[in-house]
Order: sequence, then structure tokens, then C-alpha cells
Amino acid sequence: MNIQPVTLEGRFVVLAPLTMEHVQGLWEAGSDPEIWKFTSVEVHSVEQMKAYIEAALTEQSRGGSLPFATIDAGSGQVVGSTRFGSIAREHRRVEIGWTFVSPRWQRTAINTEAKYLMLRHAFEVWQCNRVELKTGSTNVKSRAAILRIGAKEEGTLRQHMINSTGFIRDTVYYSVIRGEWPEVKAGLERKLLRA
Repeated sequence: MNIQPVTLEGRFVVLAPLTMEHVQGLWEAGSDPEIWKFTSVEVHSVEQMKAYIEAALTEQSRGGSLPFATIDAGSGQVVGSTRFGSIAREHRRVEIGWTFVSPRWQRTAINTEAKYLMLRHAFEVWQCNRVELKTGSTNVKSRAAILRIGAKEEGTLRQHMINSTGFIRDTVYYSVIRGEWPEVKAGLERKLLRA
């Protein structure tokens, strides 16, 4: 698994390597407080977005993640962010997460295609055996979105995380494994053809 910054491009979305140049665009995309309601870290200012990006880039420099700016392919506008994290090369396993998309771009092909591009990269380039996704048990919208891409729910880790407000979160884990990828890929491609 050669974990290096890479640009993943589709019809609707470009996932570009995250840099500090994305601070303002990500702040504009992520300034709605509802985005951070269920997350373990909250961002409520440009300075906090800068710190969020710095933390992602520090994790990348340690080999633990590969963060992206999510860009609308048509307009070139930054609409959110996502990343590969919890990278375990020895187990050929990664997690897709840390995802947020501006409310204006939610329920569009943006997130579906972003997940498609990331899953394809994980399974077809890195030859992963497993891709994990997780979300808070009360985040109904995120849980539905993860199931919609074809991931399987595996279980709930009770009192798994404490977010920045002190809320103790139960976390639901999902995955796609290598043998499921052809079916998941075909399903995502059908969805994108209808978009």
C-alpha cells in the first residue's frame, strides 16, 4: 500500500490532496453548525478550521491518514472534506471518514461519487481487504448514507467516544470487504448513472 497524496477525479467530484490553501473554502463549506452536531470535533471559526486541517496534515505526515478537499467538478468550488484514516498497512485495512459536505451539496451525487472513488482506490489500487466506516448511533442521516453506498453494519461500540461538548457517543461500525466490492461497485455505478 503506497499511501501518497493523490487526486481522485470523477464526473461530479474531484478529491484533491488537502492543503492549508483550502482553509477559506472549507470554512465556507463547513460553517453551518449542523454539520458538526454529531462529530467528535467541532469547527465554529476559521481558526478552528485551520487547526482541523493542520491536525489532518500532521496525521498524514505520520502515515496515518490521507485527507482530501472535496471539490465540485463543475464549478471548482470546495464543498467539504473527507479522508482515509486508521490506515493499517499490515492488515490491508483503511477507514473512510472525517467527511463533511456543505448542506447545499448534500443529497447530490457529490458524496456518492466521492465514496465510489475512495472505495475503488482502496480496493483496486491499494488492494485492501477491508474498508471501514463509522458514525454516531444517533446520526440517522449518516447511518442511512453509509448503508446506501452498500456497506454492511457490523455492530455498535457502546460509550466509544467523547465529543468536544462532553457527549458520550455510541459508535456504529460498517465495512465493505474485498469480496463484496464488485457488487458494491456495480450498485454505486448504477446510482451515478442516474445522477
